Amino acid sequence: MSFRLLIIEDDFALAQMLAMHFEDEGYEVATAQTCAEAVESLKNEASDLVLLDQQLPDGEGIDLLAELVEQDADLPIVMMTGAHDLDLAIRAIKLGAFDFIHKPVAIRALQHTVEKALQNRRLAREVEALQSETRHPVSTSELIGRCDAMLTVSKEIALCSASHANVLITGESGTGKEVVANLIHHHSGLPGPFVAVNCAAIVDTLLESELFGHEKGAFTGAVSRKVGKFELARDGTLFLDEIGEMALPLQAKLLRVLQEHTFERVGGNQRLTSNARIIAATNRDLNEAVRAKRFREDLLYRLNVVTIELPALRDRPGDLPLLIQGLVEKIARGIHKPIPLITADAMGVLSAHDWPGNVRELENTLTQAMVHARKDVLTPDLFHLGAGNTVAPTIGVDDLDERRIKRSIEEVEREHIQRVLDYTGGHKGRTCQILAISRPALDRKIRKYELRVPD
Repeated sequence: MSFRLLIIEDDFALAQMLAMHFEDEGYEVATAQTCAEAVESLKNEASDLVLLDQQLPDGEGIDLLAELVEQDADLPIVMMTGAHDLDLAIRAIKLGAFDFIHKPVAIRALQHTVEKALQNRRLAREVEALQSETRHPVSTSELIGRCDAMLTVSKEIALCSASHANVLITGESGTGKEVVANLIHHHSGLPGPFVAVNCAAIVDTLLESELFGHEKGAFTGAVSRKVGKFELARDGTLFLDEIGEMALPLQAKLLRVLQEHTFERVGGNQRLTSNARIIAATNRDLNEAVRAKRFREDLLYRLNVVTIELPALRDRPGDLPLLIQGLVEKIARGIHKPIPLITADAMGVLSAHDWPGNVRELENTLTQAMVHARKDVLTPDLFHLGAGNTVAPTIGVDDLDERRIKRSIEEVEREHIQRVLDYTGGHKGRTCQILAISRPALDRKIRKYELRVPD
């Protein structure tokens, strides 16, 4: 990982000495001798840390510090001065300086300060990345399977983990594309975080800001600077789910990032860099989208360096019992209930369903059954699989209440979500985990159904 330092120092000899030292340590270094040069340098290319002298030919460093902090509160700035001025040191720290160093500079102590500041910046961004996404922990339960297609997927994950090439994951909705992306990242050893973006869940006008960030005042409502997902995922993995839903103008901007590894925030002209590995996923035929001129052919070439195709659940029925057992154990841990037994009739109901929603539907169905189960046993009456269920009446479906069968899907969904909200005491994170949906999706359903969220 290479960090960029900006040294703002009018003493040419000191600036060159510091530049040579940090370049020998593997840093990329730029220098400026005035406030104006510093502002211009940061305008053209972002820096990860600034070393700032107090006395400059065209102004004082403390004033430039205030200006830089207002532009980017997360930028670590280390002040340097030859004066032993306690008031100045206190002002600098209050304004947001990471540290205050007196001259003559002790190079090893300065290097330690720089390393500490950059480590804090990296950790803060990783925390922000984790907080920005509600994701399942890394788990192989959804990938359980002995069929040839799943064995091929496992091999592809291993091969992709050994390289940092871009990956395109294809397959129907609910087959576990994000799980595969997460596993590739987990085993790749990349130092940065895993950051996921659902391109279909965010309107086009906001998706650009979500990916690249925006500057304060870039558009109505942009009251402060926002760090985008490319910036958060630097040196890690950026997972672009439902990439086929991205609008053509934004596809062009994404292509530029893949080619040059640089971008600007919306409303800004500062060049930022990102070495994030891109893993994209889609349930669409992108080749058909290219022919229909809904997807850029050059972008497709950049994305599918390696392609992993996930099979539909109906195409691997022999894996269903193993998959059900693995999911039941995972769900039980998540909702803090004992692992239930599954009756033979219940397994028959599950095996006869064609699972159009794939593993996501299976997990949601099992979760509903386990939340509603009064005993630690899953029986056929706990599974309401709709018209797609082709199970014969002898398995126990006739025992279902007729009123339940005739209820609309929305009515059942509303009642179930409310029950889970009550069960979790209104904890939206746990509710999303149980329902296997994203936080924005949960909020939309709460508004749609006018649900009650317990305090």
